[in-house]
Amino acid sequence: MASRDSTPTGFRQRFMSGETLVGTFVKTPATHPIEILGSLGFEFVVIDEEHAPWDRMAIDAALLAARASGTAGIVRVAEPTPAKILAVLDDGATGVLVPHVSSAAKAQEIVKACRYRGGRRGFSNTTRAGDFGAVGVWPHVDAQDAAVTFIAMIEDPEALDEIDAIVGTEGLDGVFIGRGDLTVALGAPAMDAPEIMSACETIIAAAKKVNKPVAMMVANADDANRFHAMGATTFIVASDQGFLRLAASKAYADISAVGAKSA
Repeated sequence: MASRDSTPTGFRQRFMSGETLVGTFVKTPATHPIEILGSLGFEFVVIDEEHAPWDRMAIDAALLAARASGTAGIVRVAEPTPAKILAVLDDGATGVLVPHVSSAAKAQEIVKACRYRGGRRGFSNTTRAGDFGAVGVWPHVDAQDAAVTFIAMIEDPEALDEIDAIVGTEGLDGVFIGRGDLTVALGAPAMDAPEIMSACETIIAAAKKVNKPVAMMVANADDANRFHAMGATTFIVASDQGFLRLAASKAYADISAVGAKSA
């Protein structure tokens, strides 16, 4: 049985071993979507502080919901400051997804914020991450350094010039390819344009050389299969709001057509 100080899913080990994992973004600042997603078997959820109206209290509750639902709670932080990263880790986040990691220097700074040993993470074992003081000082340090996952988002053209150094950063667990930002930054016509696919190949090849896993956002199973063949193993599909919109749109179209069909 996992200790209460650790994630119930062993996410970091599964992620780094290259297991196929499926998650989604959670945009709605509430616990209920996370409970539903966890019950459906999603291995992780990404609480999206960068692009949705999450505050500290809402994130805290969401991370508790993730634990209760048996799914890993990752936070996409709005900004990679030590204070922001510390807050979500103390609240029990399994890890952080950090936007715009465009250099090895940035990656190294984030590693320091995530780790106790060899880093500069501010210490407290009286938080949820430390079972509110029940876990001793060094057991807490060891458990957190073993469990916390740092995934860097590669979504800037300049990151491609330094990709080998970024993925080789000690303490960085894996990368997420931000095709949307790369598409806009490069002025590409679509996320599957040749220059974007070439960038994906470059990033995946660099990650493979140092045995770091790659995460991608995908639209569907065909998309996932294509990138899995290239070497990606962790996939984010849609969001809670995207799922709601898709299901609601179909339900409305189906039911609203009833009268027309019988007329």
